[in-house]
Amino acid sequence: MSASSAANPLLAPWSTPFGVPPFSEIKPEHFQPAFEQALAEHRAEIDRIASNPAAPTFENTIAALENAGRTLDRVSAVFWNLASAHTNDALQAIEREISPKLAQHWNAITSNTALFARIDSVMQSAETAGLDAEQKRVLERTHLAFVRAGAQLAPEEKKRLGEILERLATLGTQFSQNVLADEKTYELPLAEEDLVGLPEFLIQAARKAAEERGSAAKYVITLSRSLIEPFLTFSPRRDLREQAFKAWISRGENGGASDNRAIIAEMLKLRRERARLLGYKTFADYKLDNTMAKTTANVRALLTEVWPPAKVRALQEREKLQAIAQREGANITIEPWDWRYYAEKVRKAEYDLNEAEVKPYLPLDNVIEAAFYVAGRLFGLSFSERPDVPVYHPDVRAFEVSDSAGNHVGLFLGDYFARPSKRSGAWKSAYRRQERLAGDIRPIVVNVMNFAKGSGDTPALLSFDDARTLFHEFGHALHGLLSNVTYPSISGTSVARDFVELPSQLYEHWLLTPEVLSKFARHYRTDEPMPAHMIEKLRATSTFNQGFATVEYLSSAIVDIDFHSELYDGQEPIAFEQSVLERIGMPREIVMRHRSPHFLHIFSGDGYSAGYYSYLWSEVLDADAFTAFEETGDVFDPDTAARLKEFIYSAGGLRKEEEAYKAFRGRLPTVEGLLKKRGLIA
Repeated sequence: MSASSAANPLLAPWSTPFGVPPFSEIKPEHFQPAFEQALAEHRAEIDRIASNPAAPTFENTIAALENAGRTLDRVSAVFWNLASAHTNDALQAIEREISPKLAQHWNAITSNTALFARIDSVMQSAETAGLDAEQKRVLERTHLAFVRAGAQLAPEEKKRLGEILERLATLGTQFSQNVLADEKTYELPLAEEDLVGLPEFLIQAARKAAEERGSAAKYVITLSRSLIEPFLTFSPRRDLREQAFKAWISRGENGGASDNRAIIAEMLKLRRERARLLGYKTFADYKLDNTMAKTTANVRALLTEVWPPAKVRALQEREKLQAIAQREGANITIEPWDWRYYAEKVRKAEYDLNEAEVKPYLPLDNVIEAAFYVAGRLFGLSFSERPDVPVYHPDVRAFEVSDSAGNHVGLFLGDYFARPSKRSGAWKSAYRRQERLAGDIRPIVVNVMNFAKGSGDTPALLSFDDARTLFHEFGHALHGLLSNVTYPSISGTSVARDFVELPSQLYEHWLLTPEVLSKFARHYRTDEPMPAHMIEKLRATSTFNQGFATVEYLSSAIVDIDFHSELYDGQEPIAFEQSVLERIGMPREIVMRHRSPHFLHIFSGDGYSAGYYSYLWSEVLDADAFTAFEETGDVFDPDTAARLKEFIYSAGGLRKEEEAYKAFRGRLPTVEGLLKKRGLIA
């Protein structure tokens, strides 16, 4: 190791517990030289593989590719996790510079003619090479990835594709940073009189947000979902609700340096050109070709099957909101900023339940323990907090994960609270993936949330939706932690986009089980369990307001697929968004869950582009999968849990997704279970 490498903590050996990055030693100035060295190492490794004079084999080509780029993987994992969860101006500047460089680097690899020739040679001789099932799967996926990345294109086409990918990387980074800029700068100050009607948990969260931002006001509402949604739910000040709501839905569309509209237009144009270079008519055709859905027609069939009953239910819900507003003497027509406020009144009237009553029974620590408990019952896991493990922010908590025999499974990091240095939303990521190729490598997985902090002696209290989000992301975390494969490219969540949400959405089901709620839903002051009648009400309200929730989500999924299909042909993006909503008859009182200018899922990178439908596709699977447990009479049935672990949670990309689900369930599901789960049909 050179002296410069030894001085750079990103390149030096890590002697920390579990090999966690030594976060306190890592500074922004370390990333640039670390990336430069890691990229150079990887280029040299690729050159050695491509120029190997020996005949191509799985070991000297495919396994060699799996082993290459380990320094780059390590540096990238640290950088991209920090860039999302705890960024600053210096990291954002590096992000803008490194994104196109990385796109160029990976394009050079997939464009390497000699390298692809070796991969193709191994592919052609696969049947006689004596490969096991996992090796065949890795080979198949590697070959397909290179083909889909343009390995078979002519030189000029490869050159143009590289230019497109570099530009898309730059635009995606700018899109994400623009949204974060709008979220960081906005705050709605509240005076004492503006607090009337707000529950105590929200008042304390608004005070905490003001303190953290150094605001001149004593209380502020930010654009963090965990603050703005309860404000829209409880504030009787219609003028303030309107002001906050309009700021929320206009992120990325405010003019000036952080406006994303031109970025969207350019990205859509480049994505279509990319698809056509690769032989597809549209970007949706390209993206879906490697998923369970396969075609745009199949995606539209699912979306259009669910849209009509969802819209009917939403319109019925709207009438209830209008009626209760009129009974209270409000001479108004329901607007988008009124929906949550009056929906909460309807829930109180119909179920004698409101969010403010529920939240004291859902302190964050209890919900974390509930998620751990379910993992223990299903998969035999236990979690031990490790305060000695280095973390990248004081709020982050580290837990060692062990199996039923006491063996180390992996490390789980929980980063739960909103802050200005973190992008909005909730997600799972990894600092290290599980594999066995380079030894028994155990994963380091992180869940990132944006919950509002508690204040004073009141801990962070979650809404039921917040608790469901925590369970959802922990399902993703388990998909990474339980991974049990040899090759890193098929580890953990390395599955089709419309399958990856199955483990996470399925895990949400256990939150509503009576055993979990009765054990962990306990009042933060008295430790009294949530009353049985409240648990029953929570279960009864699981389909409440589902017309709204489904329409809010589906409209985003429909706009996404239409943006990337033949229906979009260069129109101004916001005008196109509106035309799609008019075509499907979007209720005027509901706004897309993610409007285009801040739709990070599809414009901060390729991620969920032409793939936002996948939450619904996976929900078809998860509704059916949980039924498998219910059919046994035990939602923790050991045999069913064992199949779930073997074929879903631990299998990564070992099998094609259809095969994996049928191995667990014995068949593929239908959409009926989803419609019933959401209460859209009886």
